[in-house]
This record gives sequence, C-alpha cells and structure tokens, in this order.
Amino acid sequence: FFFRHTRLNPPSKHKHNASIMAEVGPGHILGMGNPLLDISATVPAEFLEKYGLKSNDAILCDEKHKPIYDDLVKNFDVEYIAGGATQNSIRVAQWMLGEPATAYIGSVGKDEFAETLRKKASEGGTAVEYHVDEKTPTGTCAVLIHGEDRSLVANISAAEKYCPKHLEETGWPHVERAKIVYISGFFLTVSPECINKVGKFCSENGKTFMMNLAAPFICEFFKDVLLAAFEYCDIIFGNETEFGTLAKVLDYGTTDLKEVVKKVAAHKKANGNPRTVICTQGPDNTIIFDKGEVKEYPVLPITEEELVDTNGAGDAWVGGFLAALAKGKDMEECTKAACYTAKTIIMRSGCTYPEKPEYKL
Repeated sequence: FFFRHTRLNPPSKHKHNASIMAEVGPGHILGMGNPLLDISATVPAEFLEKYGLKSNDAILCDEKHKPIYDDLVKNFDVEYIAGGATQNSIRVAQWMLGEPATAYIGSVGKDEFAETLRKKASEGGTAVEYHVDEKTPTGTCAVLIHGEDRSLVANISAAEKYCPKHLEETGWPHVERAKIVYISGFFLTVSPECINKVGKFCSENGKTFMMNLAAPFICEFFKDVLLAAFEYCDIIFGNETEFGTLAKVLDYGTTDLKEVVKKVAAHKKANGNPRTVICTQGPDNTIIFDKGEVKEYPVLPITEEELVDTNGAGDAWVGGFLAALAKGKDMEECTKAACYTAKTIIMRSGCTYPEKPEYKL
C-alpha cells in the first residue's frame, strides 16, 4: 500500500515532550493542505493507458487529463469521497481521538462540492477553516483503482487559491493554538510562503512541525521549496518511492533507505533540534531514523480477502501517528496506532472508517 510517515523528538531537547502533550484539547493538531473531492472508480488497465497514467502514482492534472473526470462519471460506477491528503490525515486523527482536537485550513470554491467537503471534514469534530474562492470550482481528484493499486489525478482548482491574507486574518489563531502542525508536500504547489511562515513560527515556539514528501513529482519538480521547508521540519514522512526519488534528485549516492533517512535527517534545521524521518514501505517494515539511530517497525499483515482499497492508506497511517503523538505516546506506540488506522482504511472503500475505532490510545 501507499504510505507516508513522521517523528518524535527526545524529551531532553524539546519543549513539546510527552508529559506536556498527553492532554489533548481543541485545535491541538492543525493540518494545512489542498481539500479535494475524490471521484473514485475501479477501471481497467486500458483506461490508465488512455490517459498515459501509471499504477500507484499521484500527479497533477494537465490538459490531456481534463476529460478524465467526465469520462469517469459517464462510464463508470463512481463514488464521491471527501479527500485531499492532509484533510484525510486530520479526519483520521480526529476519529482516533474522539473529542474535538483537530483543525484544518485550505481553499475551496463556492459550490455544492465545497459543502460536501465541509460537512464530511467537520462531522467528527474537526474545526474547518476554508478560504472560499467564488470564481473557481472546488478541487477534485480522480481516484483510479486497478487491482490492488490506485492512480491519482488531482485537479486542485480552488485549492491552489489559498492565500497569505487568509492565513493572517483567519487562520493564524489556529496556528497559535496548535501543538502539532502537519502539512503535505502537495501544499508546496500552492503556497510555500504560508508553509515557511507557519514552519518558522513552530520552530521558534516549541511546536512540532511535520511534512510529508507526498509524491515523487514533489521531490523532482519542487525541490527548492521542499528543501526550504525542511529547515523547520521536526518530522518528515514519505514512502520508499518518494525517498528513493529524493535521494536521486539530491544525488545522495545511495539507494539504501536506511542511509537515505539518515541523510534527510541531517539537512539543516533552523532551531538545531534533531529531526525524525519516517519511511513507510507498504507491506514491508517501516524504517525510522529517530534519536540518532535507525530502527525498523513491522506493519500489520493484511490478507488478500481483507484488501479492498489502498487509496488513503498512507494518509490514514499519518492520521493514526498524529493522534498517538498528540497523546504523548512513544515511537513504537505511534507506529502501532498508525498501522491500525492504515489497515482499517485498506479494508474499506476510500478513506472511510467505522463509527468508532477499536484501538485505544
């Protein structure tokens, strides 16, 4: 499956240690990203070939992909699901925590899709603070399921209209209230300025700032803004493909993921605190560099019969991790919670979950 992940700092060097973070209150976890409505369908290999798409990939829509959304709706049995990588993670974290503890910032249009997103995103207790762009439709994402894989084509539309003015005038109280801030690398395509402003504030005020590599194309085509954001990142998540791409782009000279996570952890950091780097590998062990050493953590096994849809599995992994981290859990417990949420989502269609989690934090 398609995962991404994160880090805990040593209590001796961080203001935000477990004893402080054990009590979770409203808005303690903040997400910033691109809210999208997923249009999901199972498609044959020929459909992927028609639009020049790869299995298990995520790309931004260009001109040749624009007909894909109408094609899906007209010719396949589609399902509409509230999506966007960061929004998924925040929704899952809120589900795990139960009591209101999360907030989310992003941009949508003034339309029915936006209202669907708002309703879905806030139903568990998340405080949703959307910027509304009245001239642009709400972003959508084609989720193309083929066998055990899925290919994502995002037309972010209104999501790319997020602006510093909204952050300053409306979003900033959420930033100040948060103890943990999580941003997907996808948001680098929208507002590096906002990311760096929030990251710098977190770095200077003892908050945990974390980012996800999100997709190989972020590492390839948004390298400079990604590295600029790294300066503030306490925890960096990614999967094996994303870290492999990053290692190639930055000329690390190795494909050994245990060495790659060390090199990512060694990048310049504004406040000098150590960085945790988390590399998920689908069904294989998760590789984590934390507190100066690399460890591997097992994932929960899943049978072929249990596997329904891997879409959102990586987002859900992060959501479980965020919830456990906010509760002051150690790295082992955070990864266990992450694996539980990922497996739960894999056993269902889209990034959806039962009414209440069986896992107790």
